[in-house]
Amino acid sequence: MAKVLVIGCGGVASVAIRKCCMRDDVFTELCIASRTLSKCDALKAKLEGRTKTKITTAQVDADKTDEVIALIKRVQPDLVMNIALPYQDLAIMDACLACGVNNLDTANYAPENTDDPVWREKYEKRCKQEGFSAYFDYTWQWAYGDKYKKAGLTALLGSGFDPGVTQVFCAYAQKHLFDTIETIDILDCNGGDHGYPFATNFNPEINLREVSAPGSYWENGRWVEVPAMSIHRTYNFDGVGEKDMYLLHHEEIESLAKNIKGVKRIRFFMTFGQSYLTHMKCLENVGMLSTTPVEFEGKEIVPIQFLKALLPDPASLGPRTVGKTNIGCIFTGVKDGKRKTAYIYNVCDHQECYREVESQAISYTTGVPAMIGAMMLVTGKWNKKGVYTPEEFDPDPFMEELNKNGLPWKVVESPELVD
Repeated sequence: MAKVLVIGCGGVASVAIRKCCMRDDVFTELCIASRTLSKCDALKAKLEGRTKTKITTAQVDADKTDEVIALIKRVQPDLVMNIALPYQDLAIMDACLACGVNNLDTANYAPENTDDPVWREKYEKRCKQEGFSAYFDYTWQWAYGDKYKKAGLTALLGSGFDPGVTQVFCAYAQKHLFDTIETIDILDCNGGDHGYPFATNFNPEINLREVSAPGSYWENGRWVEVPAMSIHRTYNFDGVGEKDMYLLHHEEIESLAKNIKGVKRIRFFMTFGQSYLTHMKCLENVGMLSTTPVEFEGKEIVPIQFLKALLPDPASLGPRTVGKTNIGCIFTGVKDGKRKTAYIYNVCDHQECYREVESQAISYTTGVPAMIGAMMLVTGKWNKKGVYTPEEFDPDPFMEELNKNGLPWKVVESPELVD
């Protein structure tokens, strides 16, 4: 039915590719491309003979638009799945625009070099205008909207879990559960234990940037920014238990504030153990989270990239991680003139994920929605021209596929709220 080019072959991409191959009725051909061809070839070897999907591989440096253009022209895909690094989002969008092909990604654009003067000028202007200082935001990709619409193309931004599924949950709540949504609290709980003193469950460079940044939330039409990890709550999560969680800035808040009409407040919380926070603070204090290059023994290195090389590869955590994740959205609002609250969430088991696709649940909960987002686009169930986030489409077919493909969801009325 569809030929798809997947750029990336890390933990999340591996899950998405495996799940595509399980749906060989939809994904008849896949080309797996990465900077490291041997990783692509190794995954192809594991999957061949277990799927009807025809698999090919290729080498590409996704930082280089010309290389991506050449690959797209050679493969001629119906869709490009960008499961590489957020740094590469714009280069891949440029390539897809040049070649006339739809694309999706799993996280919004962030610059690799935060000292780049061109980026820094626009960033500082945005900080003043919008009121939040996170390095990542949607404005760079939203700027492609008119170009994609004119070209008759679709770009789906952030088709992971958060961002991604959490926005689909919001669209579902808006369509079926509420007349008006007033507040949204997005809760991301990882109750897993990998046994290491310190490791990150997805790309360390991206993860540590995200959690060390100032927190922010949307309230009454404006951003409110607070020091990193300064707002702390506890919550009793189904399948996991009581956990400490902290308010973070997260990209879906930006799009939801625009697309969920009448919403008064949106917050994002993520759980962390004390050991993680202590290690992170120590690394930050000694400069290891810096993105500014330093010279060491005649060579220029970026501290956070060096740290990434020292930490366990998130893709290696699967066999040793036990426990569950619980990710969802708590809503308050009005239905039929009456006050209402609801909680939509998914519980995912790390070991069940590993048995199915040799991955821990963090990669699984991102990779599966990437596959479903791709399915929505190639089947035409989501078909609007331009650049969009998941809550701007009909949530029902996506929600149905979540139940079919390993991420079943629950709706709980009158849940415990977060103060």
